Amino acid sequence: MNSPSLSLLELNSLVRQVIEETLSQEYWVEAELSECRENRGHCYMELIEKDEKTATPVARASAKCWRSQWAMLQPYFERTTGQTLHAGLKVRLKVYAQFHEAFGFSWIVTDIDPTFTLGDMARKRQEIIRQLKEEGIFDLQKELTLPLFCQRIAVISSETAAGYGDFVDQLLHNDRGLKFSVQLFPAIMQGEGVEQSIIHALEEIYSFPPPSTLHHQPFDCVVIIRGGGATADMSGFDTLALAENVANFPLPIITGIGHDRDESILDMVSFQRVKTPTAAAAFLVNHLEEVLNAIDDAQDRITHYAQNKITILHSQLSTLNSQLTSLFTIVKTRQEARLDALYSRLAHHAQQKLSTLDTQLSTIESRIPLLLDSSLKTKKHQLELLEEKVKTLDPSLLLRRGYSITLKDGKAVRDVAALHPGDEIKTRLANGSIHSVVK
Repeated sequence: MNSPSLSLLELNSLVRQVIEETLSQEYWVEAELSECRENRGHCYMELIEKDEKTATPVARASAKCWRSQWAMLQPYFERTTGQTLHAGLKVRLKVYAQFHEAFGFSWIVTDIDPTFTLGDMARKRQEIIRQLKEEGIFDLQKELTLPLFCQRIAVISSETAAGYGDFVDQLLHNDRGLKFSVQLFPAIMQGEGVEQSIIHALEEIYSFPPPSTLHHQPFDCVVIIRGGGATADMSGFDTLALAENVANFPLPIITGIGHDRDESILDMVSFQRVKTPTAAAAFLVNHLEEVLNAIDDAQDRITHYAQNKITILHSQLSTLNSQLTSLFTIVKTRQEARLDALYSRLAHHAQQKLSTLDTQLSTIESRIPLLLDSSLKTKKHQLELLEEKVKTLDPSLLLRRGYSITLKDGKAVRDVAALHPGDEIKTRLANGSIHSVVK
């Protein structure tokens, strides 16, 4: 015999009755949000619990927070934690069980404990900070130096954000008239896309071509600003990947993304953290103004030093000038005395030399007649010898001895072969000459 059957509505009503009777209390439950969305003022959540070792889901459930309750819980949670409810967030909810015949089972949220979420967020933040420090990159940005003339600014922000407009206006219209150039790299600055959007903007800045060969880098620094966003949208700035990219970036990064009491991990690893976009502009203007003031001070010091140096040198020159006159007089007197002494010595030496030469000349003069007489006698004797030699060679002596000389054309004939028939010859004798014709 068949058992009596129930309709689905009857069965679900029975389930509802059992749940209402047995689960009439409210319970605090800890879970992770795998999904969270609003619809018509109500908040719909998907809760999940994962195995701590394998991260495999071991439990799932749906939860709802009705509009009347959500209108109070949402601002309280966001104001306390600085976060919106979003996937991946761990929460502690106060719930009661509800089963509806048409819509099934669901947990109804009546309260939320923001301190539990704060504790989990703090644990995550501390874990990220610990990992950054272990990698040795937590303070890398602090080791950079802002260029003295930091004027080429790369900005990561939402193009339509009011904070970006305020930043540009304050930077470009500063009271000192300092010149800056600004290049915007648009990014999502709230919601779940913050991390990847800012990382992509940093990659674009890194690969941006330099304006000329004079600059190795196209920019002097990077400014990450967020204007007009809610405090509850800060979770995107507390991620490990974004912190690693910022910490390792080769240019100084200035952040102006939160309020004074909200310091994100991005703020911690950046080169300089300021409160707001306008504070970031004021920081850059003040930096360049300090450089300009330092240059002006240096110019004043150089001018003052040069003037003092000129005054001192002028005084020294005047002193030297007065000393030079007296020194010149002393030197002149000394040199004149030296010249007089040299002149006296020269005159004395010349006198001695003249006296010596005069003595030598007198000696030579006295010796000249003797030398001349001796030389004349020598020459006279040599002349007499030559005279005797000439006499011995006189042809007339030979002619007197009976010799003759035959001449042809006035020249002595030494060889008969030199004569020819018909030649006229002359023969000289001691007394007279004979003219003949050769036959």
